[in-house]
Amino acid sequence: MGSQALAHLPNVISAIVILALTWLGTKALETVLTRLFSRLGIRKSLSELFRKLVYIGIWIVGVLIAAIIIFPSLTPGKILTGLGLGSIAIGFAFKDIFENFLAGILILFREPFQLGDVIECEGLEGYVEEITIRDTHIRQTDGQRVVIPNSVLFKNPVTVRTDRDLRRVTIMRGIAYGEDVNAGREVIRHALEGLDTVNQEKDIQIFAQGFGASSIDFEVTWWTGSRPVDIRKSKNKVVAAVKQALDSAGIEIPFPYRTLTFKEPLQTLIGRNREDGGATSGVKGKEEKVTEEK
Repeated sequence: MGSQALAHLPNVISAIVILALTWLGTKALETVLTRLFSRLGIRKSLSELFRKLVYIGIWIVGVLIAAIIIFPSLTPGKILTGLGLGSIAIGFAFKDIFENFLAGILILFREPFQLGDVIECEGLEGYVEEITIRDTHIRQTDGQRVVIPNSVLFKNPVTVRTDRDLRRVTIMRGIAYGEDVNAGREVIRHALEGLDTVNQEKDIQIFAQGFGASSIDFEVTWWTGSRPVDIRKSKNKVVAAVKQALDSAGIEIPFPYRTLTFKEPLQTLIGRNREDGGATSGVKGKEEKVTEEK
């Protein structure tokens, strides 16, 4: 027993040396690749992918060589056969992991979005902070960090909100039926033309869209920055400017009101509290209409 162990000792030492050389080789190659990718201007996420693939490949080769040295009867054919059978079981056991891994590689190669972009997928929206082989990290506008598996991003539609510097924004605004539609449109247009959050190089579009419950409704559309904070700032200034412009022009901004019709006479509180207990106040023989403003 001891003689067999001594006989295998050189093989074990050689395998350890191979593993140590493999480790040193991966470190040296990682340094070389980092400098090379930096000179070539390859983006960070893709360079990390290449380094990880090279790292995994070198370690697989090193481990196989070490295994063959320790077990001389282990041939490359047997190893490949074992890997083929094992890969089927591993594939079923780690299906989701491999799915995310392959989706991550495709996302990094195709680059549908970049770090810093604002994306939305399956109701989740935020800034892209990190793209790894397995998942993508986004930071929502409320500060929460969301980790999304890459397979979700690969299989579902993804909206890249900051793909361009400008985005179109739309709000609805109404004026009273008694007001002039053309005059109202021009007042709204002039209100937007003086705002710094509204891009003046693109058209400001204002269209009368229909007859609302108490107003003629306008669709007001303009272009501003694509970031979420740009959208909120621009809407804030536009709403305030349109309100002030319409008020200054004397154009009524209507509000909903409701008319209630009662078929029976209404008894008032004053009538109930009369000391004489005689006639109660109300409306006889006619319908009474009460207007309730909201």
